[in-house]
This record gives sequence, C-alpha cells and structure tokens, in this order.
Amino acid sequence: MTAQRITSLFNSFKTIDVAFNSSVSRALGLNPKEIYLKCLGQQFRCVVYSSSMTGAKIVMSVSKDNLTLFRKANNAVSLRYCFTDEEKAVPITFFVPAKIMGFTPYGNNPELNFITLSFTSQPPDTLVAALGMLIEANVNAKRRAEERILMNQENIRKLGIKPKSSVLSITGIPRACILRDISFSGAMVIISGIGKFLLEKDATLRLEFDDIKTFITLKGKVQRFEEVQGRKELSALGILFNQEELPIEYKMKVNDFLSRKGKPSPVSSE
Repeated sequence: MTAQRITSLFNSFKTIDVAFNSSVSRALGLNPKEIYLKCLGQQFRCVVYSSSMTGAKIVMSVSKDNLTLFRKANNAVSLRYCFTDEEKAVPITFFVPAKIMGFTPYGNNPELNFITLSFTSQPPDTLVAALGMLIEANVNAKRRAEERILMNQENIRKLGIKPKSSVLSITGIPRACILRDISFSGAMVIISGIGKFLLEKDATLRLEFDDIKTFITLKGKVQRFEEVQGRKELSALGILFNQEELPIEYKMKVNDFLSRKGKPSPVSSE
C-alpha cells in the first residue's frame, strides 16, 4: 500500500472507532492474547474493546499499584498490537504511544476498568491500513453496492476466489454453481434447474478464497432468474444478500478489488 493511500485512509477515517468483536478480530488478524499495555517498562495484559487511528478503549484490571505507576508516568503509556499474517512466519507487533485520558468501571469487578487512550502520534501504517480498509469496506458496501465484478479469469485471480468450490444452497439443498458476477449486494450464479420455481427462496452462497482458511457464507434470497441462451437445463439466478449478515471478510475482499481498480471496464452496474 502506497504512502499516498495510507495518508488518504488516515485523513478520511482517523476518528472512527472500530469495535473489536470476534468477526472483526478474525478479519484483521488481530491476536487478542498478545495485546499489552506498557508503562515504565512494565507490561499488563488487556483487551482492546475498540480502536480508531487516534485512540483506543481497552479493558484491564487496574489495581492501586497500577494507578500509582500511571501517576508516576504522568499517564504516558504504550499499547501493543499484534496481528498475524498468513504470508509471514512471525506476527506483526508494534507499540503505539498514548496517554490515559480516563477510567470507567466495567462490570461488577471493582478493579476492572475501561481505559480511554489517546494516541500521541500517528500509529504505524499497519494499523492505519487495517482499520482504514475495514471502515472503507463498510462505507462502500452501501455507496458502491450495485457495482458488479464480472467473473472472468483475471478478476477471479485478483480476488483469489476458488470458483470450483462455489456452492449454492437453496432451502437447504446444496447445488454446484458457476459464478457470473458478484457485488456487495448480491451475485448472479448459474445452476442446473428451472429458475422460476426458485424465486423468493432462501439461498446461501458458499465461497472459498485462497488466503482465507474458512469458507465465506453469504445468506440471501433468490430475487430473479434468467434463461441461459441455448441451455434449457440451466438457469441464471440473481441472489440478493442479507446485508445485516454480510461477513466483513467478504466486504473487505470486494472493497479491495474495487479500490485497486477504481471503476474499470470489468465492473458493470447492471
């Protein structure tokens, strides 16, 4: 990712908080067991509740000794992030210098606290890229919802899709399918069968990508169908995805493709 791209992501999304639920952590490769707060040479295990490019909220057990240490350091700390990358043998770790802005009790444990941190400098490019791409994917899932990516050989390669592994299940019955195009909002697939009998049926499209260990499951409904010219035994089905259940990994895959290509000729808006 270029320095210009990093700067653009930072300027566009720097103050937006990303909540680190399990799906977000998985999509970004965050290793929650290796997150620490560092103060005057001491490190304390903590949980990142949310993060932006300018600060973070963490959950941590805060004792009287911790408070004394923080006061001694004038609330100056560093937050250690840890990300895993399938292409790298070792995790990506870095510290972001920060200042403690406040404490808020968390739950029934009197020592457990939300700690609000404000970063004292721009974080490393790794964090800006990770948060920026995720936020941009959520924005573009609405703004560029109808831009369709045609499944030609070049686009399949760039997306890293394994097309022979694609399966469409309708009312629980799995069928092999051929991808014609995909978008944030849906997909067009070709299956064996009569399409008009499948309209308005619940459908689940399962996709496999080269760099994602698990299958991506896209839930939706059959919205339309087309006949395949010269092949009466085949139908092209238009699947509308349920946006509330759209996996963030899928959003990031589509967004990455559209962001790299802008609005190229292989992407149609039909």
